[in-house]
This record gives sequence, structure tokens and C-alpha cells, in this order.
Amino acid sequence: MERTPSARPLRADAKRNRDRLLERARELFLERGIDAPLEEIAARAGVGVGTLYRHFPTREALLEYLLRERFDALTELANELARESEPGAALREWTLRFVEATTVYRGLVGALTATLHDPGSALHAACERMRGVGADLLARAREAGRMRADVSTEEFLTLVAGVAWSGEQMPDASPHERRRLLSLMFEGLERD
Repeated sequence: MERTPSARPLRADAKRNRDRLLERARELFLERGIDAPLEEIAARAGVGVGTLYRHFPTREALLEYLLRERFDALTELANELARESEPGAALREWTLRFVEATTVYRGLVGALTATLHDPGSALHAACERMRGVGADLLARAREAGRMRADVSTEEFLTLVAGVAWSGEQMPDASPHERRRLLSLMFEGLERD
């Protein structure tokens, strides 16, 4: 059965509407950031705003659905890196991919950071899952002697969020520039 925000299967027309809403949300969030009007998403999808809210009761529920695939891929990547890579390299690679995934839409980094402390948010569980994945990779890197032992998970994730946020503030930043910021961060955190 296909995953949907609700437990019951969707009718064919409802699935088409949801798919159009998701496609238009991706487009509009790429153009204008996550604060783009939900009414405009519905209009571009050719449905009423009530249809949008039936599928996605909040902006965060819509974002969670859009991010689910990316976060599933990040979890899978972390598992693969943990099996096949040196712990320090695994943490670096996963962190780069995490920053890329969370800077896809302007404003997303701030929304994700805020939801870590809001269990009522539709994004909270997804953010907690990414926090757990990052914490596990950080712990492995610490145990291997690759990371400073005095750096907490919260400190590490705050620094990662800072790099992601700064990249978001430079819309023309190249992947090279993001990598450079992460390299600078890791140089301060890795053991010599």
C-alpha cells in the first residue's frame, strides 16, 4: 500500500490531487521558500485550499511529507556508511548530505531547528530521527578517536545547523562553498 498522511488508501482522484499538490509545493518552495502561501500551492495545483488541508492539515505536515523521502535516504546512507566507511569519514559524508537535504528550500533550516523542541510539530519525529542518526555517527567517530570527546551531540548539531543556515543565506553558494564551511567546522572538531 502507498504511504499517505492518513491510514486509508486514497481514491484515484484524491491521489492525483495529492500528487499535484506535492509537485506544486516543491516548485513554489524552491522558488519562494517554505513561507510561500499555501493558497497559491492549491491554486497552482488546480484544487481548492480545502483539498490541500484535507491532505496536509498544516504547513509542517506538507513539509514532513516532502522531506520523508530525503530523510529515509539519509537514514539508509548512515547505515551504509556505518558499515563500510571509517567513522570520521562516515560522519563527514553524512553531514554534507544532511546539509544538502536541509537547504533545498529557503527557511527550512530554521523550521527544522525549531521543531526539535516542539513535540507537537508534524516535523518533530523526522527531526528526532535525523538527530538520532547524527548522534550515532558522532558517537562512532568519537569512539574511533576521530572527534573530540568533549563535543556533545547538541553542540555538533548546532554547528551543523549553523553551516546549513549560512549556506541558505548565500543562495548562490556552490557545493564547494558548503563543503568548505563543513571542512572548517570539522577541523575544529576532529582530534589531531
